[in-house]
Amino acid sequence: ALPARRRRGRFGPFVGGLRDLKVGDYVVHADHGIGQFVGLRTVAPAGGDEHLPPILRAAAPVPALESEVLELAYAAGRRLLVPIDRLHLIQKYGGIESLTPRLDQLGGASWNRTRERVRRALRDMTQELLRLYAERQLARAPILAGDTDLERQFAAAFPYEETPDQAEAIVTILADLEQAKPMDRLLCGDVGFGKTEVAMRAAFRAVDSGHQVAVLAPTTILADQHLERFEERFRGFGVVIERLSRLRTGKDLAELLARVADGRVDVLVGTHRVLSKDVAFRRLGLVVVDEEQRFGVAQKERLKHLRRDVHVLAMSATPLPRTLQLSLGGLRDISVIETPPKDRMAIETAVLPHSDELVREAIEFELGRGGQVYYVYNRVESIDEFAGRLRDLVPGLRVVVGHGQLDERELYRRMHAFTAREYDLLLASTIIENGIDIPTVNTMIVHHAERFGLSQLYQLRGRVGRSRELGYCYLLVPGDRVLTQDARKRLEALREFTELGAGFRIAARDLEIRGAGNLLGAEQSGHIAELGIETYLRLLEDTVRELRGEAVAEGPSAALDLPVPMSIPRSYISDENLRMEIYRKLAAAEVPREELLAELADRFGRPPAAVEALLDVAALKREAEALRVQAISAAEGRLTIRLRRDARVDVDRLIRFVSTRPGAAFSPTGVLTLPLPRGQGVVA
Repeated sequence: ALPARRRRGRFGPFVGGLRDLKVGDYVVHADHGIGQFVGLRTVAPAGGDEHLPPILRAAAPVPALESEVLELAYAAGRRLLVPIDRLHLIQKYGGIESLTPRLDQLGGASWNRTRERVRRALRDMTQELLRLYAERQLARAPILAGDTDLERQFAAAFPYEETPDQAEAIVTILADLEQAKPMDRLLCGDVGFGKTEVAMRAAFRAVDSGHQVAVLAPTTILADQHLERFEERFRGFGVVIERLSRLRTGKDLAELLARVADGRVDVLVGTHRVLSKDVAFRRLGLVVVDEEQRFGVAQKERLKHLRRDVHVLAMSATPLPRTLQLSLGGLRDISVIETPPKDRMAIETAVLPHSDELVREAIEFELGRGGQVYYVYNRVESIDEFAGRLRDLVPGLRVVVGHGQLDERELYRRMHAFTAREYDLLLASTIIENGIDIPTVNTMIVHHAERFGLSQLYQLRGRVGRSRELGYCYLLVPGDRVLTQDARKRLEALREFTELGAGFRIAARDLEIRGAGNLLGAEQSGHIAELGIETYLRLLEDTVRELRGEAVAEGPSAALDLPVPMSIPRSYISDENLRMEIYRKLAAAEVPREELLAELADRFGRPPAAVEALLDVAALKREAEALRVQAISAAEGRLTIRLRRDARVDVDRLIRFVSTRPGAAFSPTGVLTLPLPRGQGVVA
């Protein structure tokens, strides 16, 4: 049995999203759009708000008792005060890195227009996804059952212990292959977390079932790496593996294509050349695609055609928001590997001013432990000159240069020579960002790191520390120049998130947007930038449900206006961001009262009465929303409960109940009023 794992809740990645909210950060309010966080503030009881500026008093009704509220700034200097029980309507803006969003007009129509336009685009995209999904349900692919004894031998030959996520993905994918409908699964995982092993288990099943496998990579270098890995892993099992590339020509190519056509090649590895019309398989059963988003439009169309009658496993190292996985439930099957390999160590990351002495020490340290070095230098016009500087700096250093402007054959030759350890240091542009895996390279130096985006730096850093050696990443910045605030934030975030699998938790949403864009297309990335990631995903989820004929959650949640102080005492939780985190959990009303009470006691000690009252209000809100209650308020000794038209209440029983309670009333419009006993708590 697989080890039990604690799964995050539906909006797990976002509930904690306000924890690191800082003054000046952009947020998205579900009803009012993009604003800027000004801070938490305490507001006085009704009638006692004279100390507030007029613009604040006019922006929102002040709660009945002293409470903490979030203050947000909108266009034209307008402010919005958000009570903590409405905090679930707010999320940190996740937009494209370095792009400053425009503040919305408070009360204006632009936010609703933008949301409606995106909703229409989502509807079109989702209808296409549903059509493809329906076609796939009707299509037929070969059932790949395999020989369990041989599979056990192949699994036993894996020199490491599978991580829980790996084991789960393997079980799921092998089960997919046993179905008559074609598999179309996306396997997502951080760099070096073992996606290729999962793909090889699927490939072995296909070959063992008498079918052929095509393995596609976006670049020649990546295809070579897959070939080496497959050959090493399948050694001794009698599987014929070949490599198809543009470098193969004439008689050699014709012979290979003939062997593929008559089934004498089991696994064919290559770039998009494998998708060419002259490549015909005898019994193609599985296609493995690495980094599909990097293929061109024509290749993607060919893959779409293949998906109709063969099994397809796509792999991506770009992190994908878990909420997006859930939003697309059933439209695209997704497996995620988040757990790191057992002996994998986090990468030591340092942001340092550039100096020749530091560069020399870093290179000599790595060479001294028998390793190699990546040096990322992104100015092709002066890269050869810089190579000379490095050779002067470290006498005897064997430097090879690699960049995208080199002839493909020459780049291939140089990369192969570096992999074969003919050189000590690869001085390269960002061509090494995706997929290059050389276990002997465990030091990376990034020149002018402030010029790179956070996601790019994260992907680059993942190229080192792939073996059991501790990896080092030096992010070098000019020592004589002041960095922009954006650049400083990016570098600090990367240094902070050194733990393994951080790609799924990294504070900046740039990675998530890239993941969403890769899966859904460039146009959708633009929509995400307009709305922020969470608002976009909620719209997407609602659209999918609507088109499938499922119920879509009603708009506003239950509004509560009760004489309870809506604040956590500073004496209990002094940190403002931690208070916001708890407020948001209370507002979302998704965690049961006792569970949240236990969490608070564990983290901060026994909660005071004021906090327990807040928990009671949250529990009441949860029950009210389950019954589809619109609002609950208490004033002048009376409790008023306003029901929605579709409230889940037995009206006949309610009328009988009211008839037995002196002072109670129930109106035809669905408003229930009850007298409150003196001294009785509202939420008792």
